[in-house]
Amino acid sequence: MLTVPLQINGRDVHTEKLIDVTSPVLSKVTHQACAASVTDALNAVEAAEAALEAWTDLPPDQKRNIFLRAADILERRAEEVGQFEQDEAGATPFYASVFDVSTAVSGLRDVAGKISSIVGTVPALSDPSRSGMIMKEPYGVIFAISPWNATFILGFRAVTYALAAGNTAVLKVSELAPRSLGVVGTVFREAGLPAGVLNVIQSSPEDAAEITQKLIAHPAVKKINFTGSTNVGRIIAKLAAENLKPVLMELGGKAPAIVLDDADLELAAQGCALGSFMHSGQICMSTDRIIVQKSVSEKFTELLKGAIESLFPSSGEALVCITPAGVKKNKALIKDAKAKGAEVVFGDINAEEPAPERMRPVVMKGIKKDMDMYYTEAFGPTVSLMEVETEKEAIELANDTEYGLASAVFTKDLARGLRVAKKIETGAVHINAMSVHDEPLLPHGGAKSSGWGRFGTCGIDEWVRTKTITFQNGFVAGK
Repeated sequence: MLTVPLQINGRDVHTEKLIDVTSPVLSKVTHQACAASVTDALNAVEAAEAALEAWTDLPPDQKRNIFLRAADILERRAEEVGQFEQDEAGATPFYASVFDVSTAVSGLRDVAGKISSIVGTVPALSDPSRSGMIMKEPYGVIFAISPWNATFILGFRAVTYALAAGNTAVLKVSELAPRSLGVVGTVFREAGLPAGVLNVIQSSPEDAAEITQKLIAHPAVKKINFTGSTNVGRIIAKLAAENLKPVLMELGGKAPAIVLDDADLELAAQGCALGSFMHSGQICMSTDRIIVQKSVSEKFTELLKGAIESLFPSSGEALVCITPAGVKKNKALIKDAKAKGAEVVFGDINAEEPAPERMRPVVMKGIKKDMDMYYTEAFGPTVSLMEVETEKEAIELANDTEYGLASAVFTKDLARGLRVAKKIETGAVHINAMSVHDEPLLPHGGAKSSGWGRFGTCGIDEWVRTKTITFQNGFVAGK
């Protein structure tokens, strides 16, 4: 049986303790992964620390060439590594090999072009006899934690900007998809990244908390980034605060899609259907709430049902969730809402599937505040359809959540769309497009309980700190 190793100091490391990796597509264990111990994790940090000085001093053009080679390698392997994600995370071929891989390739090339943009300044000081420089320098060793639901976008994003800024990294990946996330390490290794600059580990669930705590507390680790659930994000933030270390976090979401009464309803239906159920709704930006004005609700609902049936036909296989727990959670939300008066607009909530990881799209209407579905992130193939009378009500409903990652607005009036977008409390608002949107040229992150800091085009600034140096004008060494 295939065993996925750890990657420490440029070498594959095998451990006695193994993790069974279950394919949600096949509902069986398909391979195993080596489980890092605390000692393995600390070895990874030490390797990153040892590699730091040489990597920081490597000229920008040489760093850039490594990133460009990595992009070419990932692009060449798109079909192969996409299959890894299909097997481990239940992704469709389009989502894995086209959307996920191609976006990660674009990200690598984008950051390669920004490596030479790290520059300082020489401001004029109040004392004309002195001069000053403001320099930008890397933090040191970065500890990054990446989830399974977009292995290439999120896996590479967790380390690329940090590495580009001259930091080294330890990347802790989800044990649910270690083979596809391990591609981050193998691609960079093949591209010529020096040993120790990037180390990739996974751990068993029972060891995850201790390893995470130890790495955050390690004196060589200077900054952390985490992409995952809000609940775990709170734990990471607390540990980082106790150790006085900065954190960049992208957390959960409950994205609203507002359909205004002047919208292109066919476009809105397509965008809401895809935004809600692509990758089985297991994306932090997935549309969780569709908010539609009552005057167009009936027509929109019929178009939405048609769009869902077209994109995810009932004659085909059910959608795949990463684990049975995701299905159980969504069915519990549906059961609670139904018992409290909600109505099923689309889907069979009593449908039995041949595997516990599978579930078909469900749309619920009449969701109220006393229902679990109102505030809980579904993170699965379930969406709420909510009716409002006015634009103001739509905005208030969209903001009535602790989350604030992504959102969508559908309208034919750009000025109206911009007016609504400015009032929605999310890190991104997409007008006349689905809530799921990710590209390297745009900053990406959330508001409220969806995290803080930004990945994406401004990402290098997240991974450098400034240092001020002043000196006397006319100073000559030795005099």
